[in-house]
Amino acid sequence: MTPDAQQTRKKSAKPLVITLVAVFGSIILISLGVVGGMFAVRYFDTSASTALTSGTDGNATVTAQEGSIAAVAEKVGPSVVSILTETQVQSYYGTRTGEGAGTGIIISENGYVVTNNHVIEGATNVSVVDATGELYENVTVVGRDPLNDVAFLKIKSDTKFKAASLGNSATLRTGQQVVAIGNALGQYSNTVTSGIVSGTGRPITADAGNGQTESLTDLIQTDASINPGNSGGPLVNMAGQVIGINTAIVEDANGIGFAIPINSTKGVLAGVLDTGKVSRAYFGVNYLTVTPDVAREYDLSVNKGAYVHTSANTAPVVSGSPADKAGIKEGDIITKINNDEIGPSGSLSSVIGQYRPGDTVTVTYLRDGKEQTTKLTFTEYKS
Repeated sequence: MTPDAQQTRKKSAKPLVITLVAVFGSIILISLGVVGGMFAVRYFDTSASTALTSGTDGNATVTAQEGSIAAVAEKVGPSVVSILTETQVQSYYGTRTGEGAGTGIIISENGYVVTNNHVIEGATNVSVVDATGELYENVTVVGRDPLNDVAFLKIKSDTKFKAASLGNSATLRTGQQVVAIGNALGQYSNTVTSGIVSGTGRPITADAGNGQTESLTDLIQTDASINPGNSGGPLVNMAGQVIGINTAIVEDANGIGFAIPINSTKGVLAGVLDTGKVSRAYFGVNYLTVTPDVAREYDLSVNKGAYVHTSANTAPVVSGSPADKAGIKEGDIITKINNDEIGPSGSLSSVIGQYRPGDTVTVTYLRDGKEQTTKLTFTEYKS
């Protein structure tokens, strides 16, 4: 059990099983070839306009929705790159070179790129193709955050890149329009699809295609069309802001894809841009995300928050961790980190993901039905 990760309850329904890196499998992290791919990105429309006719294009009627999607694609497209990977694959006939394709998002003018960890996992060589078709072969892997399935690359070039604008995934509403952009099937770069936010806070278990699985929580569910090759691409709102990183699809279902909320990566991202290294804030608890079902099962007084709870041989609070030093105990229900409510603003893990090691926050929690607060300083997570 990884610290600060939601536990899986024995009585709960099993999460969907997702294949991370293949074009086959029940649910796939949309990737292509041996290594991963990226999810398409979609944008949600924050306006209330649903006018049927807002302009004309020749003899064709152009709707407000179509115009806004096109504008978002034009704004974000230059910040979306295709990622090409090579791996050494062992087979009956010996070692051969395998190829993979995915997507990434430029996050700085000097060439930092965020993508899925499963896109580059096992790669011996990584190159990037930008939206203009320019190939960059001098690309380094800066670091990875496997807990969130994200990784960071650096394009070594004097080119001044266009960085994507990041939004606030905590403000997402079910039904909001979104757009997905990605390297569909590893052949069609900057493919644009649109849909809505179908739900938030979704847990999944992803099959990496190599016998290993990976659990992710608090994902955004979308019905934007996602295909192999789209992993690592942006999920964007109608303001042209990245609110998620596309990660997985249910292969045998129609219109079910998943994206990592961008807020859960902001702390690591800020550290990469500042220091060039990946470091993750560490809290030090095992917990259950409180839902009405969890509240009934454990006789809790609230229907949201993070219930500090033990499972199997794991300690509810890791000895010597920031949570331990702050006085958090088993049975506490964490309700806020600073002003972010656990539940409405995301799971505890996602909210923690906004911070960096060394940041000090106010933790609000319930103990025996009484609200209390404590100060907590994050340390760096060590795998």
